[in-house]
Amino acid sequence: METLRLRIAARSLAAGARVPSIRAMSEQLGVSKSTVVEAYERLVAEGALVARRGSGFYVACHAPPLALGAFGPRIDREIDPLWLTRQSLETDTRALRPGCGWLPASWLPQDAVRRALRAIARDPNAPLTDYASPLGLPALRQQLSWRLAQHGVEAAPAQILLTDGGTQALDLVCRFLLEPGDTVLVDDPCYFNFQALLRAHRVRVASVPYTPTGPDLAAFEHALIEHRPRLYVTNSAIHNPTGATLAPTVAHRLLKLAEEHNLLIVEDDIFADFETDPAPRLAAFDGLARVVTIGSFSKTMTAAARCGFIAARADWVEALVDLKLAVSFGNGELASDLVYRLLVDGTWRRHLDTLRTRLADAMGDSLRRLRALGVTPWTQPQAGMFVWARLPDGLDAAEVAREALKQGVVFAPGNVFSVSHSAGDFLRFNVSQCNRPKVYETLQRAMERCAQPA
Repeated sequence: METLRLRIAARSLAAGARVPSIRAMSEQLGVSKSTVVEAYERLVAEGALVARRGSGFYVACHAPPLALGAFGPRIDREIDPLWLTRQSLETDTRALRPGCGWLPASWLPQDAVRRALRAIARDPNAPLTDYASPLGLPALRQQLSWRLAQHGVEAAPAQILLTDGGTQALDLVCRFLLEPGDTVLVDDPCYFNFQALLRAHRVRVASVPYTPTGPDLAAFEHALIEHRPRLYVTNSAIHNPTGATLAPTVAHRLLKLAEEHNLLIVEDDIFADFETDPAPRLAAFDGLARVVTIGSFSKTMTAAARCGFIAARADWVEALVDLKLAVSFGNGELASDLVYRLLVDGTWRRHLDTLRTRLADAMGDSLRRLRALGVTPWTQPQAGMFVWARLPDGLDAAEVAREALKQGVVFAPGNVFSVSHSAGDFLRFNVSQCNRPKVYETLQRAMERCAQPA
């Protein structure tokens, strides 16, 4: 019964579809035919299935509401990506959240945001009440074009589409490029919300192991042959969650494989402002031919004013604009104006200089404290806020996170990020959220409790 409920909820069995025969289901699950008959009859009584004499059993015509938690195999709530997001967002603001993916509010330019908002309020021409133009604020798109060029990505303002944050940017690209049932390739581990968003698009997700220099190229090629994915979604610079950086040689070979197998790529570049020395960009090598770049300012400026962007090949932009208008009727120009003013008023550069120094100090301190507890970093990040680290003695990260949560500390267990669930002894640490002794004291107690025999 549970198997069929999951398939129906995940839309792998659509409304009106014939379910496997009693014999076939018996063989699939290794149970008796009488067990399958009883399960089917109970599902008929629930209204999930209908029986047709001489034909078999069919999914009821009205499918249940889409439930993202029903996709894929049943997993512990503690390693469900959506659960981690809720824990990070819903906990008291005084709680410690070393597992979350953003900076503390005190690290962001709050005074500069206030000044910009006051300037907007005084400006009689400020966009306080009207809809934005379809592509978004021209001045900000011009600024983004210049910023992308600093990373070698040539994108004219007419190739840049503003969105309400990076998540909407990825959502629009997925709507544009994917059909239900397509396969999408992601890194293993990868940013956990990639998985959640892809579930919502009802696509299959395959993964490839990530290394300190990029995806494992042998595994990448094998995945292209085996799964024939339509799309690959990744971070090139400051990979989330590992903090790794793509190597130029890996980037070149990856793009060659993408061309051979007609693979499209989404390069999520939301951590670009954390870099001191720019890493290679797939979009720079590719010239936006088969790579789409997305980004936002939520991590470095403010998450309260949602502003992101898509940079894509020119012949895709009009269709992306139509999609944006269809699903959101445009983006918020007030947020775009705020971001633009912060980028050009002179305070933004100083903020980033301070932020990068602060993150570097926090990174060094966190690495030292973690190693003292026997927690081993997977690689030495060159910039950013994430450390991907292995727990000692094969400890289960989900159990450690569960124990820590009882003490009001939210950690991010590795399998939240792993499609294959092969990172059970890893945690992702946000060094900007690890500057309190209680984080390490709680981690040590949780590890000690989980190491004790049951």
